[in-house]
Amino acid sequence: MNNIAAQAINTPATAENMLKNGEILLAEPRGFCAGVDRAIDIVEAALVKFGAPIYVRHEIVHNTYVVNDLKTRGAIFIEELSDVPPGATLVFSAHGVSKAVQNEAKMRGFQIFDATCPLVTKVHVEVAKLHAEGFEFIMIGHQGHPEVEGTMGQLSSGIHLVDSVRDVAKVAPSQTEKLALVTQTTLSVDDAAEIAAAVKARFPLVRVPKMQDICYATQNRQDAVKIMSPQVDMVIVVGSPTSSNSNRLAELATRLGTESHMVDNADELQDAWFEGKTTIGLTAGASAPEILVNQVIKRIKELGAVSVRKMDGIQETMKFPLPKGLKL
Repeated sequence: MNNIAAQAINTPATAENMLKNGEILLAEPRGFCAGVDRAIDIVEAALVKFGAPIYVRHEIVHNTYVVNDLKTRGAIFIEELSDVPPGATLVFSAHGVSKAVQNEAKMRGFQIFDATCPLVTKVHVEVAKLHAEGFEFIMIGHQGHPEVEGTMGQLSSGIHLVDSVRDVAKVAPSQTEKLALVTQTTLSVDDAAEIAAAVKARFPLVRVPKMQDICYATQNRQDAVKIMSPQVDMVIVVGSPTSSNSNRLAELATRLGTESHMVDNADELQDAWFEGKTTIGLTAGASAPEILVNQVIKRIKELGAVSVRKMDGIQETMKFPLPKGLKL
């Protein structure tokens, strides 16, 4: 629905019949994770050090605001390496890329900086190590997601994607004695656990990661939504439609019985959502900047909220260093 149509529908509603003396419950943690911070810092540092344009394969992170902001500063986002001129500076996105993309970029002679999240790189390293020992892999993830394409593209064969429990029955590895499980880092923790259980039931010898592949930030934001949902009338998730971890937050709240909506920015809030509500839960996906959260808070206050209360939650302190050649 376009904004004009949404405004027409929302016109009869007023602050008086929405959120009277309402409260916003703010999730903790929310928003940017260490991997997203690092990826954005890499593009910004490359722009400062080498000047515009800087080419980025795929959206550096899945957030419209972030991508558009970097575009205004000289970042050019591409999908095909043939769109990058010879000798240019190229950044790989936080989601990671396949071996084929890495090799082609090197062959074309670009100056390359890899913004792949180190937690995704950890999965790639594990795949390479176990492949050398003769393992095949089952990967839990969403078809078409760039992180999945990057991880599966670490091998030319022997890695099988499952997106649901139903998919597990269709997997046909060439052998089952050496089979390992890996996952996309931004999945629903509960969904991934259910699929992993089905994999282990069918393949009892499957090797599971020593530490789960789902990243700490995805886990922490989902845990916060689990605590928040029973305390509120509705959950608003700030995140772009392409953001896997943001989508999972909205789905989780709905699964827990709480109305939820995901918005890219404050303009997408619909007044009618707030009618009859008293307490609004607010969180943000790992690629959504705090400026968008603040804009959403401002809009909800215009609709009648009078207070903002922060949840108690984990304080994330993890930081990832910039690659060599970009430290300013």
